[in-house]
Amino acid sequence: MDGQVGFDFLGFSIRQYRMSKYKSGRSMKGYKTLIQPSKAAMQRHLQRLQKVIRSHKAAPQVALIQHLNPMIRGWSAYFSAQCSKAAYSKLDYLLYQKLRAWAQHRHPNKSGQWRASRYWLVNQGGGWVFAAQQGENPVRLRTHVQTPIVRHVKVQGSRSPFDGDWSYWGTRRGKHPELSTRIAKLLKRQQGKCSHCGLCFKSDDLLEVHHVDGKHQNHQWDNLTLLHQHCHDQVHSGMHDKHPMVEEPDEAKGSRPVLQTSRTGDRPA
Repeated sequence: MDGQVGFDFLGFSIRQYRMSKYKSGRSMKGYKTLIQPSKAAMQRHLQRLQKVIRSHKAAPQVALIQHLNPMIRGWSAYFSAQCSKAAYSKLDYLLYQKLRAWAQHRHPNKSGQWRASRYWLVNQGGGWVFAAQQGENPVRLRTHVQTPIVRHVKVQGSRSPFDGDWSYWGTRRGKHPELSTRIAKLLKRQQGKCSHCGLCFKSDDLLEVHHVDGKHQNHQWDNLTLLHQHCHDQVHSGMHDKHPMVEEPDEAKGSRPVLQTSRTGDRPA
Protein backbone atom coordinates (compact mmCIF):
# COMPACT_ATOMS: atom_id res chain seq x y z
CA MET A 1 0.00 0.00 0.00
CA ASP A 2 2.83 2.39 -0.95
CA GLY A 3 4.38 2.37 2.51
CA GLN A 4 1.20 3.50 4.29
CA VAL A 5 0.03 0.25 5.79
CA GLY A 6 -2.35 0.59 8.73
CA PHE A 7 -5.93 0.67 9.91
CA ASP A 8 -8.58 2.85 11.59
CA PHE A 9 -9.65 2.07 15.14
CA LEU A 10 -11.88 4.05 17.55
CA GLY A 11 -11.55 7.19 15.49
CA PHE A 12 -7.76 6.94 15.17
CA SER A 13 -5.82 6.38 11.99
CA ILE A 14 -2.83 4.13 12.70
CA ARG A 15 -0.46 4.12 9.73
CA GLN A 16 3.15 3.37 8.90
CA TYR A 17 4.77 5.86 6.56
CA ARG A 18 7.87 5.18 4.51
CA MET A 19 10.77 7.30 5.74
CA SER A 20 14.47 7.60 5.20
CA LYS A 21 16.48 5.11 7.21
CA TYR A 22 18.15 8.04 8.97
CA LYS A 23 14.84 9.58 10.10
CA SER A 24 12.94 6.52 11.24
CA GLY A 25 13.10 4.74 14.58
CA ARG A 26 15.66 2.09 15.38
CA SER A 27 13.07 -0.66 15.61
CA MET A 28 11.48 -0.05 12.18
CA LYS A 29 14.14 0.97 9.70
CA GLY A 30 12.61 2.87 6.81
CA TYR A 31 9.15 3.31 8.40
CA LYS A 32 7.54 5.52 11.01
CA THR A 33 4.25 4.85 12.80
CA LEU A 34 1.90 7.78 13.31
CA ILE A 35 -1.41 7.79 15.18
CA GLN A 36 -3.72 10.61 14.08
CA PRO A 37 -7.44 11.40 14.01
CA SER A 38 -8.97 9.49 11.10
CA LYS A 39 -10.58 11.33 8.20
CA ALA A 40 -13.92 9.73 9.04
CA ALA A 41 -13.73 10.97 12.64
CA MET A 42 -12.90 14.49 11.48
CA GLN A 43 -15.77 14.42 9.00
CA ARG A 44 -18.26 13.26 11.65
CA HIS A 45 -17.10 15.98 14.04
CA LEU A 46 -17.34 18.66 11.36
CA GLN A 47 -20.85 17.54 10.45
CA ARG A 48 -21.93 17.82 14.09
CA LEU A 49 -20.53 21.35 14.29
CA GLN A 50 -22.26 22.28 11.05
CA LYS A 51 -25.56 20.91 12.34
CA VAL A 52 -25.33 23.12 15.42
CA ILE A 53 -24.46 26.18 13.33
CA ARG A 54 -27.43 25.62 11.02
CA SER A 55 -29.80 25.20 13.97
CA HIS A 56 -28.61 28.56 15.38
CA LYS A 57 -29.14 30.71 12.30
CA ALA A 58 -31.36 33.14 14.18
CA ALA A 59 -30.01 32.51 17.68
CA PRO A 60 -27.74 34.94 19.55
CA GLN A 61 -24.03 34.54 19.05
CA VAL A 62 -23.56 33.70 22.74
CA ALA A 63 -25.91 30.71 22.45
CA LEU A 64 -24.02 29.41 19.43
CA ILE A 65 -20.67 29.68 21.21
CA GLN A 66 -22.00 27.97 24.34
CA HIS A 67 -23.20 25.02 22.25
CA LEU A 68 -20.00 24.69 20.22
CA ASN A 69 -17.44 25.01 23.01
CA PRO A 70 -18.23 21.72 24.83
CA MET A 71 -18.16 19.81 21.55
CA ILE A 72 -14.80 21.27 20.53
CA ARG A 73 -13.31 20.79 23.99
CA GLY A 74 -14.42 17.16 24.28
CA TRP A 75 -13.38 16.10 20.79
CA SER A 76 -9.97 17.76 21.09
CA ALA A 77 -9.33 16.21 24.50
CA TYR A 78 -10.04 12.72 23.14
CA PHE A 79 -7.32 13.05 20.49
CA SER A 80 -4.89 15.16 22.56
CA ALA A 81 -2.45 12.30 23.25
CA GLN A 82 -1.61 11.66 19.58
CA CYS A 83 -0.32 13.53 16.52
CA SER A 84 -3.33 15.83 16.16
CA LYS A 85 -1.97 19.34 15.60
CA ALA A 86 -2.44 19.24 11.82
CA ALA A 87 -5.98 17.91 12.22
CA TYR A 88 -6.77 20.63 14.78
CA SER A 89 -5.55 23.37 12.44
CA LYS A 90 -7.57 22.00 9.52
CA LEU A 91 -10.75 21.78 11.60
CA ASP A 92 -10.32 25.33 12.88
CA TYR A 93 -9.98 26.60 9.31
CA LEU A 94 -13.08 24.72 8.13
CA LEU A 95 -15.03 25.89 11.17
CA TYR A 96 -14.07 29.49 10.42
CA GLN A 97 -15.44 29.12 6.90
CA LYS A 98 -18.75 27.86 8.25
CA LEU A 99 -18.96 30.68 10.79
CA ARG A 100 -18.24 33.23 8.09
CA ALA A 101 -21.09 31.79 6.04
CA TRP A 102 -23.28 31.94 9.17
CA ALA A 103 -22.51 35.65 9.60
CA GLN A 104 -23.10 36.35 5.90
CA HIS A 105 -26.49 34.62 6.06
CA ARG A 106 -27.51 36.85 8.95
CA HIS A 107 -26.32 40.09 7.32
CA PRO A 108 -26.31 39.63 3.52
CA ASN A 109 -26.38 43.38 2.87
CA LYS A 110 -23.42 44.24 5.11
CA SER A 111 -19.79 44.30 4.06
CA GLY A 112 -17.29 41.67 5.08
CA GLN A 113 -15.42 44.23 7.17
CA TRP A 114 -18.57 45.06 9.11
CA ARG A 115 -19.33 41.39 9.78
CA ALA A 116 -15.76 40.77 10.92
CA SER A 117 -15.99 43.68 13.33
CA ARG A 118 -19.38 42.51 14.58
CA TYR A 119 -18.62 38.84 15.29
CA TRP A 120 -14.82 38.69 15.60
CA LEU A 121 -12.34 40.65 17.72
CA VAL A 122 -10.39 42.01 14.79
CA ASN A 123 -10.96 45.71 15.44
CA GLN A 124 -10.56 45.24 19.21
CA GLY A 125 -7.05 43.90 18.77
CA GLY A 126 -7.99 40.32 19.64
CA GLY A 127 -7.44 38.85 16.18
CA TRP A 128 -9.76 36.44 14.40
CA VAL A 129 -11.43 35.20 17.55
CA PHE A 130 -15.14 34.47 17.26
CA ALA A 131 -16.53 36.16 20.37
CA ALA A 132 -19.65 37.83 21.73
CA GLN A 133 -19.81 40.53 24.36
CA GLN A 134 -21.63 39.45 27.52
CA GLY A 135 -21.09 41.67 30.50
CA GLU A 136 -17.54 42.90 30.99
CA ASN A 137 -15.70 39.96 29.39
CA PRO A 138 -16.44 38.55 25.92
CA VAL A 139 -17.52 34.93 25.48
CA ARG A 140 -14.94 33.38 23.15
CA LEU A 141 -15.25 30.40 20.89
CA ARG A 142 -12.72 27.75 21.80
CA THR A 143 -10.45 26.52 19.01
CA HIS A 144 -9.13 23.01 18.55
CA VAL A 145 -5.48 24.09 18.64
CA GLN A 146 -5.95 25.50 22.15
CA THR A 147 -5.90 21.93 23.44
CA PRO A 148 -2.25 21.01 24.17
CA ILE A 149 -0.82 17.75 22.90
CA VAL A 150 0.22 15.72 25.94
CA ARG A 151 1.97 12.44 25.22
CA HIS A 152 1.14 9.40 27.29
CA VAL A 153 3.86 8.72 29.85
CA LYS A 154 4.41 5.15 30.94
CA VAL A 155 4.15 4.29 34.61
CA GLN A 156 7.55 3.81 36.17
CA GLY A 157 8.37 0.17 36.66
CA SER A 158 8.82 0.47 40.42
CA ARG A 159 5.54 2.32 41.00
CA SER A 160 2.28 0.90 42.34
CA PRO A 161 -1.04 2.62 43.12
CA PHE A 162 -0.78 1.10 46.58
CA ASP A 163 2.71 2.34 47.46
CA GLY A 164 1.35 5.46 49.20
CA ASP A 165 3.31 7.92 47.04
CA TRP A 166 0.58 10.55 46.72
CA SER A 167 2.97 13.00 45.06
CA TYR A 168 3.62 10.75 42.04
CA TRP A 169 0.08 9.43 41.58
CA GLY A 170 -1.59 12.76 42.32
CA THR A 171 0.57 14.42 39.66
CA ARG A 172 -0.14 11.67 37.16
CA ARG A 173 -3.85 11.08 37.69
CA GLY A 174 -5.12 14.26 39.36
CA LYS A 175 -6.63 12.28 42.23
CA HIS A 176 -5.52 10.21 45.19
CA PRO A 177 -7.31 8.77 48.24
CA GLU A 178 -5.03 10.69 50.62
CA LEU A 179 -5.52 14.05 48.85
CA SER A 180 -8.44 16.42 48.61
CA THR A 181 -9.88 17.04 45.16
CA ARG A 182 -8.58 20.60 45.03
CA ILE A 183 -4.99 19.70 45.96
CA ALA A 184 -4.95 16.73 43.59
CA LYS A 185 -6.11 18.85 40.65
CA LEU A 186 -3.59 21.59 41.43
CA LEU A 187 -0.87 18.99 41.73
CA LYS A 188 -1.64 17.65 38.26
CA ARG A 189 -1.99 21.12 36.73
CA GLN A 190 1.41 22.19 38.10
CA GLN A 191 2.99 18.87 37.04
CA GLY A 192 4.02 18.14 40.61
CA LYS A 193 6.11 21.31 41.03
CA CYS A 194 5.88 24.20 43.47
CA SER A 195 4.99 27.39 41.60
CA HIS A 196 7.24 29.46 43.89
CA CYS A 197 10.55 27.57 44.03
CA GLY A 198 10.00 25.28 41.03
CA LEU A 199 11.05 22.14 42.91
CA CYS A 200 9.08 18.91 42.77
CA PHE A 201 6.86 17.93 45.66
CA LYS A 202 7.80 14.86 47.69
CA SER A 203 5.56 12.55 49.65
CA ASP A 204 6.85 13.91 52.98
CA ASP A 205 6.37 17.60 52.06
CA LEU A 206 3.75 19.84 53.65
CA LEU A 207 1.57 21.65 51.10
CA GLU A 208 -0.45 24.85 51.18
CA VAL A 209 -3.04 26.22 48.75
CA HIS A 210 -2.15 29.84 48.01
CA HIS A 211 -4.57 32.53 46.76
CA VAL A 212 -2.71 34.56 44.16
CA ASP A 213 -4.64 37.81 44.64
CA GLY A 214 -4.63 37.47 48.42
CA LYS A 215 -8.42 37.19 48.60
CA HIS A 216 -9.37 34.01 50.40
CA GLN A 217 -12.97 34.32 49.22
CA ASN A 218 -11.91 33.94 45.56
CA HIS A 219 -11.70 30.19 44.96
CA GLN A 220 -11.47 30.34 41.17
CA TRP A 221 -8.99 27.84 39.77
CA ASP A 222 -6.87 30.51 38.11
CA ASN A 223 -6.48 32.19 41.51
CA LEU A 224 -5.20 29.06 43.28
CA THR A 225 -1.71 27.60 43.27
CA LEU A 226 0.03 24.92 45.30
CA LEU A 227 3.15 25.74 47.32
CA HIS A 228 5.43 24.15 49.83
CA GLN A 229 4.52 25.23 53.33
CA HIS A 230 7.80 27.10 53.79
CA CYS A 231 7.39 28.74 50.35
CA HIS A 232 3.89 29.79 51.36
CA ASP A 233 5.30 31.40 54.51
CA GLN A 234 7.89 33.27 52.47
CA VAL A 235 5.29 34.58 50.05
CA HIS A 236 3.07 35.92 52.83
CA SER A 237 5.88 37.34 54.94
CA GLY A 238 7.70 38.83 51.96
CA MET A 239 10.95 37.37 53.24
CA HIS A 240 13.36 36.30 50.52
CA ASP A 241 16.93 35.33 51.08
CA LYS A 242 18.59 38.20 49.25
CA HIS A 243 21.74 37.86 51.40
CA PRO A 244 23.03 34.32 51.02
CA MET A 245 25.61 32.89 53.36
CA VAL A 246 29.16 33.39 52.15
CA GLU A 247 32.44 32.03 53.47
CA GLU A 248 35.10 34.29 54.92
CA PRO A 249 38.45 33.44 53.28
CA ASP A 250 41.26 32.23 55.50
CA GLU A 251 44.19 34.67 55.49
CA ALA A 252 46.86 31.96 55.50
CA LYS A 253 45.48 29.25 53.27
CA GLY A 254 43.07 31.24 51.09
CA SER A 255 40.33 28.70 51.80
CA ARG A 256 36.83 29.45 53.15
CA PRO A 257 36.30 27.43 56.30
CA VAL A 258 34.28 30.06 58.19
CA LEU A 259 30.69 30.86 57.27
CA GLN A 260 29.71 34.48 57.56
CA THR A 261 26.63 36.36 56.42
CA SER A 262 26.87 39.47 54.30
CA ARG A 263 24.32 41.29 56.46
CA THR A 264 26.00 43.82 58.72
CA GLY A 265 23.41 43.34 61.46
CA ASP A 266 24.46 39.71 61.92
CA ARG A 267 28.21 40.28 62.12
CA PRO A 268 29.78 39.42 65.44
CA ALA A 269 31.19 42.29 67.50
